[in-house]
Amino acid sequence: MTASNKEMANAIRALSMDAVQAAKSGHPGMPMGMADVATVLFTKFLKFDPKWPDWPDRDRFILSAGHGSMLLYSLLYLTGYERPTIDDIKAFRQLHKPCAGHPEYGEAPGIEMTTGPLGQGLATSVGFALAEKLSAARMGNIIDHYTYVVAGDGCLMEGVSQEAISQAGHLKLGKLVVLWDDNSICIDGPTDMTVSDDQLKRFEASNWHTQAVDGHNMDEISAAIEAAKDDDRPSLIACRTIIGYGAPNKGGTSATHGAPLGEEEVAAAREFLGWSSDPFVVPDDILSAWRSAGARGANVSSAWKEMFNALENDVKSDFNRRINKDLPQELIPAINAYKKDIAENPVGPATRIASQMALEVINPICQETIGGSADLTGSNMTLTKELMPITPDDFSGRYMYYGVREFGMAAAMNGLALHGEFVPYGGTFMVFTDYCRPAIRLSALMKQRVIYVMSHDSIGLGEDGPTHQPIEHLASLRAMPNVNVFRPCDAIETAECWLSALEDKETPSILVLTRQGLKQARLAHTDENLCAKGGYVISEANAEASVVIIATGSEVEIAIEAQKTLENEGVPTRIVSMPCCEKFDVQEIEYKNNVLGEPKVYASIEAGSTYGWEKYVGRNGIKIGIDQFGASAPAKDLYEYFGVTKEKLVAAIKEKL
Repeated sequence: MTASNKEMANAIRALSMDAVQAAKSGHPGMPMGMADVATVLFTKFLKFDPKWPDWPDRDRFILSAGHGSMLLYSLLYLTGYERPTIDDIKAFRQLHKPCAGHPEYGEAPGIEMTTGPLGQGLATSVGFALAEKLSAARMGNIIDHYTYVVAGDGCLMEGVSQEAISQAGHLKLGKLVVLWDDNSICIDGPTDMTVSDDQLKRFEASNWHTQAVDGHNMDEISAAIEAAKDDDRPSLIACRTIIGYGAPNKGGTSATHGAPLGEEEVAAAREFLGWSSDPFVVPDDILSAWRSAGARGANVSSAWKEMFNALENDVKSDFNRRINKDLPQELIPAINAYKKDIAENPVGPATRIASQMALEVINPICQETIGGSADLTGSNMTLTKELMPITPDDFSGRYMYYGVREFGMAAAMNGLALHGEFVPYGGTFMVFTDYCRPAIRLSALMKQRVIYVMSHDSIGLGEDGPTHQPIEHLASLRAMPNVNVFRPCDAIETAECWLSALEDKETPSILVLTRQGLKQARLAHTDENLCAKGGYVISEANAEASVVIIATGSEVEIAIEAQKTLENEGVPTRIVSMPCCEKFDVQEIEYKNNVLGEPKVYASIEAGSTYGWEKYVGRNGIKIGIDQFGASAPAKDLYEYFGVTKEKLVAAIKEKL
C-alpha cells in the first residue's frame, strides 16, 4: 500500500511534536503548519540527492524561520540523508548533537546555512540566488538550480527583509522562491497586534511575482510553485496555514509556537491526525515513500556528473579549485613582487587606496572574487579595472552595487560564500559595521570566508563628525569569536592583510582602512607575510628596549615618530605593529614573548577605544586612545584635540619612566 501525501506530511508533524516533547523545549507549531508545503516541495520540486549532499547543482533549501528546525531535521531524516538519524532526532537540542535548537551549518549534511536570527535566511538567500546566476554565466547550463526559502511572519517584519526583497526584485532573481508561512500568529499572539501590511502588495512593489494559496491544499501549493518557476521574477507564495496544525486544542494559537504541546495535546493530535505509531516511529510504507522521494534525485545528479566530466579539463580543475577554496598558485608570487616594488619605491596613500592597489593585483588572478560596496564605491575603493558591474540583465560581471543596504549586502555576501565557488568582499564605512554586525556574526559562526572592507576607520575621517567616526567598533569586533580584524599601517601591510584574509578558508576578515594618507612604515622587503602573524617588530630599538610601543594602522606612523624622539633622548624604544590581534594571540608563546619583550614600560596607541589593550600593556601600561565620541573638524585638529599624538605619547612614557 502506497502512503498518501497527507500521511507523509503527518510524519513531519509527528516527528516534530515528539522531538520537542522529548527535549521539553522547542517550536512545534511551524513544522506542523508547514508540513504540507514542505511535502509538496521535497517530493515534487526540490532537486537534491541525499547521497551527494554537496552536489554543486542542487537546489538550495533555506529555512529562514529557523526556530522551526524540526521541519528541516524531519525532512533530512525522512528523505535519507546520512544524518540526522532517528537517534539524532531523539536527541533534539542536546549537547554535541546535530539537531540543534536552530539549524547550524556544518552540523549535518543538507543544512545550507545557520538560521534563527529572523530575516537573515531570506536575506542570505539573495546571495545564494545571485551566486547561481553568476555561476551559470560562467559555466553555462551545467549550473541551473533554484533557491527555495521558508520564511515566517517574523522574517518579513525584520528590517533586513526589505533590503533583501528590494535587491532581489531589482536583480530579477527569478530562481528565488519564498514560501511564506502565513499563519497570522507571532509569539505575543495574533500578528494583527503588531502589523497590518499587505505583504503581497509589498513584494509586488519590489518587482516580485506573488500568489496566495491554502497552505494545506497540496494541489494549490503545487500549482503555485509551478507558476513561480515559470515567472522570470523572484516569487513569493503566501501559504495560509494553521500554526500547530493537527493539535485540536492549541492549533492556530501562539501556544504552539515556542513550547512543547504537552502529553495530552500530543495524544489528542495523534488521534486527530490518525497517527497511531509510537513516538519517533514512522510506519514502513510512509518511510518508504519518503525514501523514494529522496532517491529520485540520484539519476539527475548522475547525469549532471557526466555533463561536468565532459567539460574541458582546465574548466573542471578551476571549478574544483574554487569549490575547495584554494587560491591560484600565481597569487603569492604576484603579491610578493608587488610588495618588493613598493619597498623599493615607497608610497604614502591612505590604506583604503592601498587596498584598491592590492586588489588590482588580486582580482585579475582570483577570478572568484566578487566585489561590491553599499553605495560607497568611490570611498571604499573596492572597484578595480578588472571588474565589470553585475546588472539585472548581465551576470557576467564581478562587481555588485549593493545600494544603501549594509545589512543586506553582508547577508548576501554570506550567501555568495556559502554557495561554494566565490570569495565575496564588500565595503562601507567602519562605523556601519553596526548595521552589518548580525551578518558578520553569522559569517563567523558559519566559518565563511567573507571579507568586509571598512574604510574611514577613525577620527581621521574628519569633518563628517561623531556619527561617522568609529570609536568602540574595533574593540567590539575584536570581541567576536572567529573574526580577524586587520588594521594595516601602510601599503605593504595592506597587501599582506588581503593575502591573509584570502588564505583563511574558515574565518571572515574585516579590513579596517584609513581615509587619510599614511607614510610608508615598511621599507625593507621580505617574502614572509608578517601580518599573518598578527604582530611583529616593525622598528627595533637601538639597544635593549626600555620601552615597547604597540600600535595599529594610522598610529604606527605616530609611534615611529615617538620612537625617534625617545631614542634621541637615550630611551631605547621598540615599535610593534599589531595589524591583527586575533592572529597574534594564537602564535606560540615564544614568538609573542620575543615580539613584546620585557621592557620597563609598555604603551599602546590607537585612535579608538582603549578597551582591551591592557591584555598587552598590563594594568600599569600606557593606553593612548579615545574613550569618548568624536567631533567634527579636520583630522589633524581632532588628533591634537583628543591627544592621539607623538607629544602625548612621549610625555606619558617619560612620566612613567
